[in-house]
Amino acid sequence: MRIAFSFSAEPREAQGKGASRRLRHTNKVPAILYGGHAEAESLALEHHKLLTVVADERFYSSIVQLKIGERTQEAIVKDVQMHPAKNQIVHVDLQRVTENEPIRLHVPIHFAGEAGSPGVKTQGGVVSHMLTDVEIICLPKDLPEYLELDLSQMNINDTKFLADIPLPSGVSIPHLAYRNAPVVSIHSPRVAEVEPTAEAAAAPAEGAAAAAGAPAAAPAEAAPAEAGKAGQKKEGGKK
Repeated sequence: MRIAFSFSAEPREAQGKGASRRLRHTNKVPAILYGGHAEAESLALEHHKLLTVVADERFYSSIVQLKIGERTQEAIVKDVQMHPAKNQIVHVDLQRVTENEPIRLHVPIHFAGEAGSPGVKTQGGVVSHMLTDVEIICLPKDLPEYLELDLSQMNINDTKFLADIPLPSGVSIPHLAYRNAPVVSIHSPRVAEVEPTAEAAAAPAEGAAAAAGAPAAAPAEAAPAEAGKAGQKKEGGKK
């Protein structure tokens, strides 16, 4: 069983929001440990130790060892809640691990050979990642740190799917039973729209103004003729 992290944990008796708030003021993090055919336990973890590893992707795809008093317990991290405005861990959910029971958790996907693939290197394509992690099922002893997908032979307009990810022995992807989702593709770069220059933007406006003024010119030119007719009628009336 691969254990990558180890933490000291203390049992905690007090429950509720107030107790959790007081616990955080002492630089401890409230946590819950469940599963493994045993009652859930409320624990307190060291905040500063957790804060150094929450950004490490291995923390979420490894088995951690908890030292609770005189005993140890292996577990996997199911959830880490962060404060919305502070660099502070609010709560941690942990699930017990037993040697002979399969576990389900997400592991990261590492992409190899992107830059050297024909689709990128010679065809000018752009790589798009639709998935960066995937849920797997395996026994604790078979848990991989990550899964690797080779892109070195991909051409432009190629796509790789979940079924294309090589799986270590004893590891399976449950989603494959009903959906072989796309993971990564190489496609042509999108052509950026060119913004019109000031002169180009002004040209249509000037053309529209000229077109709008053209019909108005005819009545203006006809005005003298109308005036002449009026004068003739006046003179005719005097006669």
